[in-house]
Amino acid sequence: MCTAKDLMTSPLTYAAAGVSIEAGDELVRRIKPLAQRTYGAGVLAGIGGFGALFRVPSGYREPVLVSGTDGVGTKLKLAFALNRHHTIGQDLVAMSVNDILVQGAAPLFFLDYYACSQLDVDVAEQVVAGIARGCQMAGCALIGGETAEMPGMYPPGEYDLAGFAVGVAERSELIDGCSIVPGDVVLGLASSGPHSNGYSLIRRIVEASGAHYTDDVDGRTLGERLLEPTRIYCRPVLEVMQSIRIKGMAHITGGGLVENVPRILPPAVQAVIGRDGWPKPAIFDWLQRHGRVEDAEMHRVFNCGIGYVVVVAASDASAAVEAFAAQGETCWPVGAIRNRGSGEAGCIVT
Repeated sequence: MCTAKDLMTSPLTYAAAGVSIEAGDELVRRIKPLAQRTYGAGVLAGIGGFGALFRVPSGYREPVLVSGTDGVGTKLKLAFALNRHHTIGQDLVAMSVNDILVQGAAPLFFLDYYACSQLDVDVAEQVVAGIARGCQMAGCALIGGETAEMPGMYPPGEYDLAGFAVGVAERSELIDGCSIVPGDVVLGLASSGPHSNGYSLIRRIVEASGAHYTDDVDGRTLGERLLEPTRIYCRPVLEVMQSIRIKGMAHITGGGLVENVPRILPPAVQAVIGRDGWPKPAIFDWLQRHGRVEDAEMHRVFNCGIGYVVVVAASDASAAVEAFAAQGETCWPVGAIRNRGSGEAGCIVT
């Protein structure tokens, strides 16, 4: 290691300051093929240039671009602790593409931002492979990104992630929830677990309870349950939209059902959801029991097994459930839309 005296007498380099240009070049070489597998006809220029190019698809009369950005949050801490990095990229993609899907947008392309103190090419490649896999699941192109090596900014062995998605929708077909009325049915699509929300509380529960990530939870380890990647709902929802009129949708992220569903409701209505309307996955029972978490807090922090909500007319509910099942999604009628009284919450779980 260089001493202060050495630094005074030796020529300084970027590598001596902690940044490896060679490692960055090697990462780009490795991830280019991963990204290229996600390309469709719209990609005009992808990874490697100063900016990526994407052609707006034809067939839209009045196309509207819908954008979203998000991260993975402290779920990253579990990936570091368990040294498992191959699924966290799917989480990153899911958080943004599921958000823009809510308005009826089909994702077109995705960009990522990966930041660390010292680049570990093998770890970064695993992360980007997960991002590429998530993009393929969502039907969008991994068209670009940025890898930032910033010595001293992050603890050794850790990194941060951010993602950016752009999709397209016909302006006249944008979904905003304004047509939702009393009597409509609330459908819930199954989650794969906590997805990417509530992990500050989750880590606190694990710590306070003295549990270990190797503990068994319904046939799998606790670590496996908690690192299960976020479901990506784009393809099945977009397919069902072709035959069923969807009035509103909500991605159930931080805030759970009680705070995300009201975001798409007109002021005069509320969603009444029955907690017995779907089977709660074992991981949520484990978290509630070991953390002594009250029901209201569970519904405000976690998705509790419902990762995405769809509102349809009562006359379309049965057909919608069947259509989602045909797309491989588990879907339940979990509630209904009612008139909202003065001072009442936008969503209640009873």
